Amino acid sequence: MRPSLSIAVAQPLVVNGDIAGNAIRHADAVRRSGARVVVMPELSLTGYTFDAETIEVGDERLLPIIDACEETGSIALAGAPVEATGGTGRSIGVFRIGEGTVSTAYRKMWLGADEREHFSAGKEPSVIEVDGWRLGLAVCKDTSVAAHAKVTAEKGMDVYVAGVLERAGEHDEVQHRAETVSRKNNVWVAIASFAGSTGEGFDVAAGCSGVWSPDGQMVGRVGMACEEILTVTLDPGWT
Repeated sequence: MRPSLSIAVAQPLVVNGDIAGNAIRHADAVRRSGARVVVMPELSLTGYTFDAETIEVGDERLLPIIDACEETGSIALAGAPVEATGGTGRSIGVFRIGEGTVSTAYRKMWLGADEREHFSAGKEPSVIEVDGWRLGLAVCKDTSVAAHAKVTAEKGMDVYVAGVLERAGEHDEVQHRAETVSRKNNVWVAIASFAGSTGEGFDVAAGCSGVWSPDGQMVGRVGMACEEILTVTLDPGWT
């Protein structure tokens, strides 16, 4: 049987446009989490602004996160604007950082109406493997589209992992999505939800990141404050 998996959902303080500072705060979250996998919110490296800078995988400002992952043996999943598939435009992406490398692991498939003017949608679902666990990746609106979880599950997944951004007061919607995905697909769900303030009208973000078991039960949840982290050990006997 595969080993258990420790996974953290983190709410680092994110300052719009401060990629270097945000990376340092991501690195701190990795070290404090004590987890094998650390999930960050949507566009966590830049803040949620439509003119956010596109980040390349070789960007030296990501080195603090690489170093932290090297020290702890962690894999960080961080949100960033990335080059779109085929090099035409850019997408809302997820970086996989760890084991000395950075790669673009996923591009958001379901964009909000305003996002479509600034970003290109990803073309396919993504599942990554960590220690025998298959993690299906999602970003924000993806989690509200049943077809997204379904096509991701068809690739084989044990955990549905998402970075999201919602407004204060929308905690129940995030919970409802997590419960629905977990029960329909018999998978763990881990959601890192943006905390604090960012752009495009998100003056107060929801926070309240959490983890749900395959039967839809909330295992744990943090509050709305920046720098809160929840670490949960997933039992391989569930799935």
